[in-house]
Amino acid sequence: MDDWQKAVLDGLDPGRPVLIAGPTASGKSALALRIAEEQGGVVVNADALQVFADWRILTARPTPEDEARAPHRLYGHVPGSRAYSVGDWLRDIAPLLAGPERPIVTGGTGLYFAALTGGLADIPPTPPEIRATADSRLATEGPAALLAELDPATLARIDRQNPVRIQRAWEVQATTGRGLADWHGETGAPLLPLAEAQALVLETDRDWLARRIAQRYRLMRDHGLLDEARANRPGWYPTLPSAKAIGAAPLMAHLDGDLDEAGLETAITTLTRQYAKRQRSWFRTRMRAWSWHRCH
Repeated sequence: MDDWQKAVLDGLDPGRPVLIAGPTASGKSALALRIAEEQGGVVVNADALQVFADWRILTARPTPEDEARAPHRLYGHVPGSRAYSVGDWLRDIAPLLAGPERPIVTGGTGLYFAALTGGLADIPPTPPEIRATADSRLATEGPAALLAELDPATLARIDRQNPVRIQRAWEVQATTGRGLADWHGETGAPLLPLAEAQALVLETDRDWLARRIAQRYRLMRDHGLLDEARANRPGWYPTLPSAKAIGAAPLMAHLDGDLDEAGLETAITTLTRQYAKRQRSWFRTRMRAWSWHRCH
């Protein structure tokens, strides 16, 4: 066990829930698994991309071998064709929080953790026709077109670099006639208040993380990434909910002959580093009250 992992375990109360946030490739899943093995508990996914069934390798879901070592929940349980919201995730995790096993919630989706520990407004679901319109416009016009139609309060708060968040805000406004910021003003009670959990953020050096991302890509490639992409190719299209998986589009371009192997590696590692940068920015801004741990 790495020294930093041992220090984390030594500081945990085995009777209380654990939350582990961190950028992609920082070692969250390995730490969660170690905690479950050493202290007991069930590892619960808090990554919006790892919920989908069709991308195990690309999204770095726990391997079947890891899942056999300790119970894992909310991984790969959603068809890639089905939209899955923060509200859906909260509904899925609620019975696990009330269950007999201690939850060890880990992932890189900051919005999931914010909703879990701070509450979420009860926003009506998006009708299929509005989602289809949003999907089409995002693909043809880009996120800027949707951003231009958001209300000022939402526009001031939204992550303008995140197309998923932009689309969600546009859908809420189109569905309800109210901005997402207005809805967030009616936030309900949290399922797991922060004070009742042991909340950890894994802090990384940028260069160290970049090396980890490059190494992880090579491991994915060696363990069947292209085979996974080929299996997904027949039913894949860019507006599929699971198509938001980091690297899915370059993989399809490679299979179509539009991107060589070197270009594929560059594209996926670059997109992953950019994603990690956005995650780290979110954590620094929104998770200052959490306990930070340097993971190398």
